[in-house]
Amino acid sequence: MLIIHKEKEIQGHAAAVYTVDFFRSKVYTGSGDKYVTRWDIHSGDQDKFAIKLETSVYKIKIISPKEQLIIGTSVGDFHVVDLVANREIHFFKQHKSAIFEIAFLNKKKLVFITDAEGNVSVWSIDDWKLVIYLPFDCGKIRSIVFSKDNEKAYLACQDGKIRILSTTTFNLIDSFDAHLMGCNVLLFHPTKEQVLFSAGKDGYLRCWDLLNNKQVIAIPAHNFGIYGLHLLNNNSNLITISRDKSIKSWDINTLNPLSKIERKQGGHSHAVNSIIGIDDFHFVTVGDDKRILFWSLVSQLSLN
Repeated sequence: MLIIHKEKEIQGHAAAVYTVDFFRSKVYTGSGDKYVTRWDIHSGDQDKFAIKLETSVYKIKIISPKEQLIIGTSVGDFHVVDLVANREIHFFKQHKSAIFEIAFLNKKKLVFITDAEGNVSVWSIDDWKLVIYLPFDCGKIRSIVFSKDNEKAYLACQDGKIRILSTTTFNLIDSFDAHLMGCNVLLFHPTKEQVLFSAGKDGYLRCWDLLNNKQVIAIPAHNFGIYGLHLLNNNSNLITISRDKSIKSWDINTLNPLSKIERKQGGHSHAVNSIIGIDDFHFVTVGDDKRILFWSLVSQLSLN
């Protein structure tokens, strides 16, 4: 069995770290200290890349094909930075409340951006023109995932619903109730196209059969809201992170718990806000404790 093991940690921000992404051996982080910074995954050192904003950074997303970094702020502004030229190329004030999700649909060259009031804007990355703006009045939309055929977008909404949009017409196809206290994050099963995982403010991890939008299983996975889901180890380990300060690993097929990290094992001392994978056995988490933690999945025997 593989367990979660801490490799190293970085304490380089002056406020809570809300968001993290990875590109070409570099980890990018965004913080309440209004900075986006970049770190080497091998040494943990910060390089010369740093962007200072006027407000807190809530979400970052790297669009790999364009080598562009999108930065979403606490007031709804978002910036587009060219990572090659190392300069800002676009600035938008379309949203009026905090940006919570930035999702890239590569096949259609579209970026979906959501905010704290339940609005979704869709942008073409070829010319950075607004395609459509959709107000759902559902509170925060924290997560968007796309179906394997790229024809549907699934939205995790604060009113507890999962909404399903067409990525062609942008019409609302369907919606269903998922979490009483709000749905936070979504993830498709790696091999079963019609199986969707959701996690919510209620601390539950739920599994859905999308053929009929019926719940298959519900597990009280954490004591407080779950903020991230990620797959590792050839998609056999599901990692969850939570406001309860813990990180857990689960068997993807049985959803049996495999490993748990808390503060006493070197984990976070406050809410764990975001997770990003480095490769199939390594990932990074960031949290309200201002720390950036590097983790690996390793055999328990190798640590003895």
